[in-house]
Amino acid sequence: MNKMDKFNREIPYNDLPLLPPKADIETKSILLKTISAGRALAQLNGTLLNLPNPTLFLDTIYLQEAKASSEVENIVTTNDELYKSLVADRKIEDSATKEVLSYKEALWLGLEQIKKKPFITTNLCVRIVQCIKQNTASIRNTPGTMLSNTKGGVIYTPPSGEKVIREKLANLEKFINEDETIDPLIKMAIMHYQFEAIHPFSDGNGRTGRILLLLYLKLSDLLDAPAIYLSEYIIKNKAEYYKRLRAVTENNDWEAYILYMLDMIEETSTKGLERLKKITLAMETYADEIKNNLPKIYSKDLIEILFRLPYTKRKHLIDENIGNLKTVGNYLIALEKNGFLKSVKVGKEKLYLNQQLLTILEE
Repeated sequence: MNKMDKFNREIPYNDLPLLPPKADIETKSILLKTISAGRALAQLNGTLLNLPNPTLFLDTIYLQEAKASSEVENIVTTNDELYKSLVADRKIEDSATKEVLSYKEALWLGLEQIKKKPFITTNLCVRIVQCIKQNTASIRNTPGTMLSNTKGGVIYTPPSGEKVIREKLANLEKFINEDETIDPLIKMAIMHYQFEAIHPFSDGNGRTGRILLLLYLKLSDLLDAPAIYLSEYIIKNKAEYYKRLRAVTENNDWEAYILYMLDMIEETSTKGLERLKKITLAMETYADEIKNNLPKIYSKDLIEILFRLPYTKRKHLIDENIGNLKTVGNYLIALEKNGFLKSVKVGKEKLYLNQQLLTILEE
């Protein structure tokens, strides 16, 4: 059923082979790529762990991943709108922004759950998709799910029937949590293909699958904090991503797909490291300049608040005990006057933008 001349895209793929794959998944090319991808990931991880406050940039990084992952599904919002919505005290009207923030919430939920119970399970997948979709979705139990291209042609029909889907997921669960014979980065690629091929939910499979990638990197001790924008790579190489997934299904071509996924790890790790260095440098420059120009205002805590998210407000400074309402108000006015921040009115509220941080995040 894996040869193109036999594979029928319009019939539910209930014959989806169980894991591990029968194909050679440790070819010379794959093993060489695993080394370079692993090295790039380790460098990013080392830099994160050596930051004075390793949790400082996590909110920003998770939001960027949420934005990119949602964009893969054509749910588009701007960075500016996203960060304003997170900080401003107002009801979020924009549906795309709501979905992106739900994705971030789902990623946090996943991270909290694996801290309590370090396994990836079907139940965890269900909880994640429910958080993304903000509903009570569960495993698909109605037939008729097909994936189509923009012209309406069927490109893939996932397994059908709740019993079949749950059996495939149980096998995937066992593979992820018990099979330790395969290099974790190769295993990560395999588990991602299988989850997307099972396509267990009516909606939200892509986003759930990408959250599982981040959780798996954390569970495998490859990345202490999953601070990496994997989805950014998929957006830039979207056609290739779907082509490689289909080639596994139709031609049993695991090698090209695994190499794509390892490339994604290597490139996003390298880019993540560059971005982290730029933010750290900008933060150090801000600290020096504020210390010189506004010595009475300067504190390490204040600098960290200004770089946690592009937008800040008086409440953030009060919550960190920087000062009372009047004091922090004066601080923010002085920071704007000296060109460190720019005030923006959102509804009746005044937010303060760190334009340099937003520029780095948008590069």
